[in-house]
Amino acid sequence: MALDQISWDYFRTFLAVLETGSLSAAARSLGLTQPTAGRHIEALERAFGAPLFLRTQQGLLPTEKALAMQGHAKTMAAMSSALSRIASGDMEEVRGTVRISASEVIAAETLPPILARLQEAHPDLEIELSASDLIEDLLQQEADIAIRMVRPTQSALVSRRIGFVSLGFHAHRSYLDRYGMPQSLEELTKHRLIGFDRQLAYIRDLLKTRPHLADVTFDFRADSNLVQLAAIRAGLGIGMCQNAIGAREPDLVEILPGTLDLALETFVVMHENLKTVPRFRTTFDALVAGLGDWIRTGGSKGSNNLPR
Repeated sequence: MALDQISWDYFRTFLAVLETGSLSAAARSLGLTQPTAGRHIEALERAFGAPLFLRTQQGLLPTEKALAMQGHAKTMAAMSSALSRIASGDMEEVRGTVRISASEVIAAETLPPILARLQEAHPDLEIELSASDLIEDLLQQEADIAIRMVRPTQSALVSRRIGFVSLGFHAHRSYLDRYGMPQSLEELTKHRLIGFDRQLAYIRDLLKTRPHLADVTFDFRADSNLVQLAAIRAGLGIGMCQNAIGAREPDLVEILPGTLDLALETFVVMHENLKTVPRFRTTFDALVAGLGDWIRTGGSKGSNNLPR
């Protein structure tokens, strides 16, 4: 089969094998049979004139040729997904699919009520929510709209600055009942601390202004902010979370209020080519309004630092 006759489905199988490391797992994820997945890979290897995977006891390992193809295949996947979303929509009505990218905590803790109101007002609108602390590329159409905690720099993007999401040290009352309330930063460092396992983009920005945090020793580490928040709620220790989240939960107590003095500048962003399409514009505006309300009112629902 000539390269120009290769179906996109074959590249989709290729990406699934790269991700899973096996034909059987890739086939299950795509709803194919294993022989069909195998035929897709074989067809690609014939078309490219080289093996794409090495069969080992650990699974299928990509060759240099496969790794060189990976970025282009991901671009094809993003374009295919974007075309599907465009085809699903209506250029006159708020109808069709919109893919939103947001951090895990924003996606899980902040967006659901905003999106519920949006879909209640526009029942023909379909939402895909990608919850990831990685920055998805809007220019490559990995998402239609993104909520970012770092300032966008690409000129082809339309962005609206929402404001600052403030962060503070927090702990569950059950932890403080066992170990007491730290009265200073020095005492805080002697407590069980919850923190990050790897430096994502917003953490790198944070460390530029607070380099001393890079030297903090964490007793519980996770590369997911949602897991860190769950650990705080479970009483595993003291960690950083949004003050707005702490303010709405009576059992979360801010530690040394104002000491951390950190805030994440927040933006809603989309590609400028989408701004005149009703479903994208309506979703963008709803996110700007909803997140603006969250920032303005989320931390003002009463103090949770008084003993019960």
